[in-house]
Amino acid sequence: MSGRNPPSARRIADALVEECGRTYAEEAGIRLKDTPQPLYQLLVLSLLLSARIRASVAVAAARALFGHGMRTPRRMVDATWQQRVDALGEGHYRRYDERTATQLGEGAQLVLDTWQGDLRRLREEADGDRDRLMAGLRRVPGIGPAGADIFVCEVQSLWPETGPLLGAKALQGAERLSLPTSPGKLAQAARGHDDARFAAANVRAALDKDIVDAVTEAAHRQ
Repeated sequence: MSGRNPPSARRIADALVEECGRTYAEEAGIRLKDTPQPLYQLLVLSLLLSARIRASVAVAAARALFGHGMRTPRRMVDATWQQRVDALGEGHYRRYDERTATQLGEGAQLVLDTWQGDLRRLREEADGDRDRLMAGLRRVPGIGPAGADIFVCEVQSLWPETGPLLGAKALQGAERLSLPTSPGKLAQAARGHDDARFAAANVRAALDKDIVDAVTEAAHRQ
């Protein structure tokens, strides 16, 4: 690739979305809609993704939990701690399985008690303020800054007042791709692309050097 002019930010953004523009919710089989069940499933996935573990393992663990019926906060609370541990183990989420099983139960109970099982109530409380929304998410056990960041990045296509947002990990991916990291310039490069898919693609680039190489090569071919 030596001697070639570097591709423009726009071409890199286009190649990035084409190569890996798939949200983590889509990968986990969540049909994201503005209804209680998929929003709760996204919360669970965000908790799993925020641990220091491979994203593919977090996605597999989410699929296993949902496959065992733990798709709503009520069903998560009604499951035993051991059932949650076993489902996480099926997804090979073993390093943090016991602590996470406890957090999932406590978090589901909080969602029921605070928002009657419907995260749209949290959205109403935030009233368009992204910081208030993230603060509310961080009340859920296991959802720290990283988990709140992931949730908002994924939900921004449904809740447009939360975006556009990339988050710290996505900005790391943008930097690795030689994309601009200033919000205005990056938004210009990404114009026309779905915000959530663009954010997820940048996160994947931050986590996998092979993606950076593949996207850069694809951008050169455009």
